[in-house]
Amino acid sequence: MKTKEAPSKELGRKKKVLIVDDHPLYREGLSQFINHENDLEVAGHCASADEALQMIDRIKPDLVTIDISLKESNGMDLIKSINAKNKTLPMLALSMFDESLYAERVLHAGARGYVMKQEAVANVVAAIRKVMDGKIHLSEAMTERMLLKKIEGVPENVSSIQTLSDRELEVFQLIGEGMPTSKIAKSLHLSVKTIETYRANIKTKLNLENNIELITHAVQWIQNGKDA
Repeated sequence: MKTKEAPSKELGRKKKVLIVDDHPLYREGLSQFINHENDLEVAGHCASADEALQMIDRIKPDLVTIDISLKESNGMDLIKSINAKNKTLPMLALSMFDESLYAERVLHAGARGYVMKQEAVANVVAAIRKVMDGKIHLSEAMTERMLLKKIEGVPENVSSIQTLSDRELEVFQLIGEGMPTSKIAKSLHLSVKTIETYRANIKTKLNLENNIELITHAVQWIQNGKDA
């Protein structure tokens, strides 16, 4: 996948944004919107974690937007990798996934905000500025939910899917997308035995009897828009 970088002479004193997203139309649309802002400019964009890590070292962005679902890599893992190397680099997660399931996860991973892609692009730009200013960006509903959780503890009606670890959730998603165990193992660079262990853990946590129920549940979750 080719990457695109803006000429350094055009950056001026504007804040530099790196977009990591494997959806070309969304990536280009967000780039155009950001480039119309007086204080922001897209310094580059790419579609994978490896490209992102290389570009960060090269262009020194002021903020990175990261799609949680990348075809050739995982956005959550990328956030963790970037945070391990540079804890001061602000990251904003963008995703189609329901925020109630992923927002808290990305904050723990090292991002400073979460925006669902269904939001207007203007809201994404507002979130970028907020995160660049050192603040946390979440929807009002998600902020209230997290505050209540901190005050009252984990609610009794928490979704079973929310109990899955980040890796278990990733495996569950790939199962729902129709990927067999061997391909999941290859995609995640793990052994088949390890994936089978994750599958067993998922069945236990979701109270599923067998692999057929696991696949059915995962497919339905994907079709329902990955709501928690």
